[in-house]
Amino acid sequence: MASSTALVYDEEMTSYKLLWDNAECAIENPERISISYKSLQHYGLVERCLQLPVREATEEEITIIHSPEYLEVVKSTQTMDVEELRKTSEKYIAAFFHPNSYRCAKLSLGGTLQLVDAVMSGDVRNGLALIRPPGHHSQPSESNGFCVFNNVAVAAKYAKTKYNLQRILIVDWDIHHGQGIQNIFEDDPSVLYFSWHRYEHGSFWPNLRESDYDFIGKGKGTGYNINLPWNQTGMSNGDYIAAFFHVLLPLAFEFNPDLVLVSAGYDSGIGDPEGCMHATPECFSHLTHLLMHVGNGKLCVVLEGGYHLRSLAESVSMTVKTLLGDPLPRLSGEMAPCFSALESIQNTRHVHAPYWKCMLHDETRLIQEPSTKGLSTAYPSHTDASTVDEFLENHMKKILYAIPLSTTCVLSPGADTSRLPTNVQVEECTVPSEQIKGAIRVLCVGIGDLDPKLSSTNDGKTFMLIISEDKPSERVHSDYQCFLQWNENLGEGSSFFYALFRFILPLAYSYQPDLIIITVENNRSIGTKDILLLTSLLQGLSQGAVLSIVPESEPELTEALCNVLAGCHSTMDFGPYKPPTEECVHDLKDEAVSMEKEWKLLQCFGGLPYLLEESLTS
Repeated sequence: MASSTALVYDEEMTSYKLLWDNAECAIENPERISISYKSLQHYGLVERCLQLPVREATEEEITIIHSPEYLEVVKSTQTMDVEELRKTSEKYIAAFFHPNSYRCAKLSLGGTLQLVDAVMSGDVRNGLALIRPPGHHSQPSESNGFCVFNNVAVAAKYAKTKYNLQRILIVDWDIHHGQGIQNIFEDDPSVLYFSWHRYEHGSFWPNLRESDYDFIGKGKGTGYNINLPWNQTGMSNGDYIAAFFHVLLPLAFEFNPDLVLVSAGYDSGIGDPEGCMHATPECFSHLTHLLMHVGNGKLCVVLEGGYHLRSLAESVSMTVKTLLGDPLPRLSGEMAPCFSALESIQNTRHVHAPYWKCMLHDETRLIQEPSTKGLSTAYPSHTDASTVDEFLENHMKKILYAIPLSTTCVLSPGADTSRLPTNVQVEECTVPSEQIKGAIRVLCVGIGDLDPKLSSTNDGKTFMLIISEDKPSERVHSDYQCFLQWNENLGEGSSFFYALFRFILPLAYSYQPDLIIITVENNRSIGTKDILLLTSLLQGLSQGAVLSIVPESEPELTEALCNVLAGCHSTMDFGPYKPPTEECVHDLKDEAVSMEKEWKLLQCFGGLPYLLEESLTS
């Protein structure tokens, strides 16, 4: 099984640029990928990746999506002078051509297909294509938004045909709506397309009504197009994480794709003049980490936008570090989605609820008059380019400091160690590391019927989450204690992913622990795959410092946990999945509502009515 990460880059893709004055198009420049590549070199990431040779896409591959007539237009630009190039470009929206555009567009698409081949063949487990021109706006018969060929859309159809894939997930975290991808797959149930994008009630480019939350696909593809519109600027890490937990990931796990493609636009990051958002580079580490658990780890990240060069370069580097399996830095900022984000999440979930089993028992209502409608969304002036550069210079020094972690398994004398991963140290006793000794906030997850007296005090130093078949008859309310009743049949399939994304991870990300301790009892009420998925996802927190305590009677679970803790989660199949029962959903919601005032990421579950009432009375 592959254990490496691929990197696609060719300097020739910097060999075209805008040849006339056009402020709209000038931001798409060659430095976008060259500076990002230098950042990867700076952090020592290039030599850790498998660099794939970049080839040109063939005409047959291009016309999987694009019309022969459009292909001929792009080919003809190779011999045009500047005036002819300008006139041809003006036939399209926010587009420009150069004599080398066609060559670079073929390399951009060909490099994307090389990455898909490497992942699907098992040569690598994942990878990033650092390419230009971008692709997600491109239509079958026209250039649009700096895009020539729709790299990700072609890659999806290419992968479906060549590898006989049944389901592909496309995640578009660019700040612009990828209307090209939406239009191509809107009636195709084999492609689940998710896009968050700056929308502002239709006032932001591409200014399309079909970019709103209620455009959910057509025909057989109804329910497979997920639009999450941002109606104000300044969205931060907490907003993006909330969107993943409460919208994308539950649907992605139910969809169970064979491959995940990311239209990775980093104009959704801090400082970008297009996005005007506040997500810091390490946010993309966490988004990547979460997606590495979908599609059996087959993940291709393909560059789209990103126009603040330092923010783009740092975000690309953080993505690659995560693909390589490095510990994730702590996610900065308050984990509290803003009111506008809550409204968008609520509306998106509401319109998709009829089409997804995991939303079958959710109680949602439509916010028909969002709070931002008619309001100005001017971007704060203190986030100008020089200020962002200074912020990132200091910020990256802080978050890139992480203690390298190793995995140690403590076993009883004589225990079988032959099937443990080779990078796992085996000891009969161990001394807590400095990271464990220095933990200020500890998240304890108890799986099984633990004594409630073992739970935490209310001083904030320890949070106790107990997952058991039955709740205790008596319990004292605490913001640092939670009992999650989950007693579904442990047979084929599991619905535990719903509890993970809607409750456990929002709670854990809100708490931001320094250390996670997971204890498993013999009378556990969730399956082995559930425990592995829980452990692997929680590794995104506490810089990977996780301690698991397992009974001697569970050697197979011990072996599997060692694999997860040693970073082998991306080669594991965590499915299949089934929808949660109505009773489990309601119990989970009751628990969320009781804790959401303290732990804000839970507000997406049931807190919007409460927030609406509070805003009306304040």
